[in-house]
Parts: sequence; C-alpha cells; structure tokens
Amino acid sequence: MTNLLSIVSAIALLLLLIQLPAFAILLSRLLKGPRRNPPLLPQKPTLDILGSVSVVVPTLNEAERINPLLAGLSRQSYELREVIVVDSNSKDGTKELVIAAQKQDPRFRVMTDDPLPQGWVGRPWALHSGFKQTSKACTWFLGMDADTQPHPGLVASLVNTAVALEYDLISLSPQFILKYPGECWLQPALLMTLLYRFDPAGINTDQPERVMANGQCFLCRRTVLESVNGYTSASSSFCDDVTLARHIAASGFKVGFLDGAKVLKVRMYEGAVETWNEWGRSLDLKDASKRAQTWGDIWLLASVQGLPILILLLLLPIVISNPELFGSAHIQQNLPITLLLLLNLLLIIIRFAMLFAIAPSYDYSQAKGNWLFWLSPFADPLAVLRIILSALQKPKKWRGRSYES
Repeated sequence: MTNLLSIVSAIALLLLLIQLPAFAILLSRLLKGPRRNPPLLPQKPTLDILGSVSVVVPTLNEAERINPLLAGLSRQSYELREVIVVDSNSKDGTKELVIAAQKQDPRFRVMTDDPLPQGWVGRPWALHSGFKQTSKACTWFLGMDADTQPHPGLVASLVNTAVALEYDLISLSPQFILKYPGECWLQPALLMTLLYRFDPAGINTDQPERVMANGQCFLCRRTVLESVNGYTSASSSFCDDVTLARHIAASGFKVGFLDGAKVLKVRMYEGAVETWNEWGRSLDLKDASKRAQTWGDIWLLASVQGLPILILLLLLPIVISNPELFGSAHIQQNLPITLLLLLNLLLIIIRFAMLFAIAPSYDYSQAKGNWLFWLSPFADPLAVLRIILSALQKPKKWRGRSYES
C-alpha cells in the first residue's frame, strides 16, 4: 500500500507540473471577462449608412436551411444594398429558393462560382468570387453562412458598432440552436475548447496570432479586403475566417470579435454525429496557426478541460478506498495528491460556472433532452480528443466537397 501511495504521489506531482501553468493561463484569460464589450443589441439604421453593405452568402446544397437566412436578410433595412448568393452548383433547389426570394426583394441575386482552382477550398473561393462582384459603392462587405438566422436589426448594429469602435473587421459569436439530445451534450463541450483557448468575446487583443473570428457573420471594410486581395490569404484554409482575420490583423488593421447572441442565431449541424464530424474538422484552427501554437493550445485544453474529470474519476476511488494511507503519517506524500485533487475540483467548478455563463448563447427551447446541456462537462475529454484527432490530419471532405490528402 505504501508503494501505491508513492506511485500515486509521483504521478500527482507530474500532473501538477503539467496542469498548473495551463491553469494560470486560463485564469488570466477568464479575469479579462469583466472588461469585455457588451453584447450587440439590435439597432435601427441611420441615413449615413444608406446602401453601405453588400452581403455575400456561399451555398452548396443548403435548401433545407437557407430560408430563415433569406427571410432575415429581407427584413434588414436600407443599409443593406445587395445580397449575392454564390452557389456552387447545388443539386437540391438552393438556387431556385434564392430566385424566388429575388422576386420578393430585388436586392437578392444568385451567381454560380467558377470551377474550384487548384489550392482553393470551396468556401473561401465562393466568398472571394462573390466579393469581386459586390458593388464598389458599398463601404462594407458582410460574409454570412446559409445556416444563420439574423435579427432584423443585425446589419445596422454591426455597422454602427464597427464605426463607433473603429473596427476594420468585426465578427460575432451567435446563439446556437440545439434540437437533439446528443448535440445538447457534445456541442457545448466543443464550444468550450474555443472559450478556453482565447480571450472572451468582446476583448481586444494586440496579438494577431490570438485573434478569433467567425465567418458565419463577418463584416469587413471593403477597402481593407481589397488591400489584402480578398480571400487569397485563406485560399487553402479550412478555417478561412480565422486565417483571414489574423492576416488582416497582422497587416495593421483593427479586428474585433463580439458577442452577437442577441442579434444572430445559427443552426449549424443536425445531431451529435454531424457536429463531431463537421465542426470538429476545423476547431483545431491549425490552418490559421503555427504548429507550436496548435499543440500548445492542445496542451492547455488537455490540462484544464480534458483531464479534470478523468483525474477525479480515477483518484477519488483510490482515496476513498484507502483512507489509512492519507492520514498525517504520510503527509509529505499526501501533499501532491491533495493539491491535485483541489486543483481539479477547482477546474470542475470553473467549468460548471462557464456553463452557466454561456447558457444565453444557446437556444434549446426546441431541444429534446435539453437537460443534457448541463451534463456537457462530462463530454470534455471527448471534445479535447476531437481537437487532437483533427490536428493530426487534413480534412478530405468538407461541406459536400472532396479534397486530395
């Protein structure tokens, strides 16, 4: 039994050496929360932004989920000059839905992008193609995804906020719509991998390599996008939003990432399997990061998100079943174990506190088994595993297209 205690104590010391620096980094980020900019609220347009925004939407077989976006964009006011839907030869009637919307709102038009060039990923190519067709009279380019559901005051709020805070590029974290039990459990754990790695939404960073962005709602000054030659810097990226935003930040422009849960909803994927396969492929952000940064982030995630549940599940039974080994007679050997238990209990408390903090970022009013949202911390080891698996391989399929390895 004494040998067991020595082994457990040595392992506990090693884990402390791994986890404590990561905990310090996490704490430094969480403490920035009170200083963040408030969530965006819907706004009404003013005459100075009349016709100043071009929206570009890339599509490929989005017929089942594009209607809420089309309806939401139709409800935007006169600040929205045009909506260009760039369709990549959809076979499910997506193009016809946009044509029908155009009959009700002449600001809509649809185009088909050229065949995908060598070295390009489909999404940035569609956005790049659409950007080249936007009106030069517009001040702002707004990229949006087909799965988003914008509030009528979204575009005015985006532009007014960007102008007021002097942003050259601004993107939003949305409110996620959940419907099925598996995704209620898994999706928040995957989202937490982003929240642990980056400053809270609404905090500005002066480090381009730490910039976060979301291409579901991506507003950029037209002149800035012209200066970096559109999406060319993100041509081969499977996380083109972050890649482009970091390139723009490194070019000296001001980039912001704000809380948009009150002006934008999104229904990303259907169920846990699709969430695991599709979202998990890009969450590692390796295309926007140097290898050392990617694996440094994985170390942090494993330390503060993936390990705490596992450590407690493994360590508590040993402590409970061998109470005689953890008395004052072995206090020196007990210390690393005690500190490890306390650290990971604290990390679990922080994790559940974060769950309460992000609850407004979810709409689970339609969800079956929505109570599983509150058990999502138990999916953390799986979420971290997904990031590791994604970092080890390049996607071969993405949004209906196949790519060479």
